[in-house]
Amino acid sequence: MPNSSLPRPVRGLFVGLATLDIIHRVDTPPGANEKITALAQFVAAGGPAANAAVTFAALGGEATLLTALGAGTIADTIRSELRSVGVTVIDSAPELRDAAPVSSVAVIDATGDRSVIGGDASGVTAPDPDPDLVTKLLADADVVLLDGHHLALARALSAAAASRGIPSVLDAGRWKPIMPDLVTRVSDVVASADFLVPGTDSSEATATELLRRGSQLVVATAGAGPVRWWAKAHPGQEAPASGAVEVPSVRAVDTLAAGDVFHGAYAYALASRAGVAQRIGFASEIAAVRCSMVGPRSWLAAVSHIPLSLTRE
Repeated sequence: MPNSSLPRPVRGLFVGLATLDIIHRVDTPPGANEKITALAQFVAAGGPAANAAVTFAALGGEATLLTALGAGTIADTIRSELRSVGVTVIDSAPELRDAAPVSSVAVIDATGDRSVIGGDASGVTAPDPDPDLVTKLLADADVVLLDGHHLALARALSAAAASRGIPSVLDAGRWKPIMPDLVTRVSDVVASADFLVPGTDSSEATATELLRRGSQLVVATAGAGPVRWWAKAHPGQEAPASGAVEVPSVRAVDTLAAGDVFHGAYAYALASRAGVAQRIGFASEIAAVRCSMVGPRSWLAAVSHIPLSLTRE
């Protein structure tokens, strides 16, 4: 059920990592040489861009994921699972074998905290995307989200989106070597509390540095704490605009991919032309629902009816 007031569903392009997540819900993590029995088990596609795309689709948007999967059983499983939740998958490296990484996840039953052991895209070299494919993917995109994985894809799509003036979101979980290229191209840098520009020691200092480098808007999440934001000063302003948005208080039972869900909902709100505080508030509400429900897909139906207010700020 689309939440947007636009005449068609909003369309998002998600560029980055897709993994296969093997998830175990446990009372406590196993110790050395110890075997334990999981309380529940799940298998689902994961990865920052993939999880954001799943969220976008659950909210009623049309989500396309550009990633590198290659051939093999793991890649086929990821593709099939993502398609089952409404995400269109474009594989930039179909000739590779065993390109898709696998993650093993333990979620603590009492707290919802998660631990992850897995691979990323560092061992996979996705080729530069075909320019005609880039043009086609961006032709009707309302928003682009990048997670900084698959460097050739990130560089090409961030530059192309910027040149076309398409709103874009950078999922800034941690500083990567590619970040200097991306932070000046995207319209919105949405960072975790752990994301720090080298040489800075706080989210505010990082935001100040990113704005100095040319970023337009920086948003910083802080778990259960308020989400803060800073926007580039307009002509006539002496200092950047800034603000903070409180997040809903919920009993967290599963925090796996909560940040990715925030980014996907934020991208949906950005594509729907919501204001900064509205984007943050909506994304926080969707992420809170995700944290309140056990399992990687149990929460999808619950968020499809949450309205997005498009009142002017």
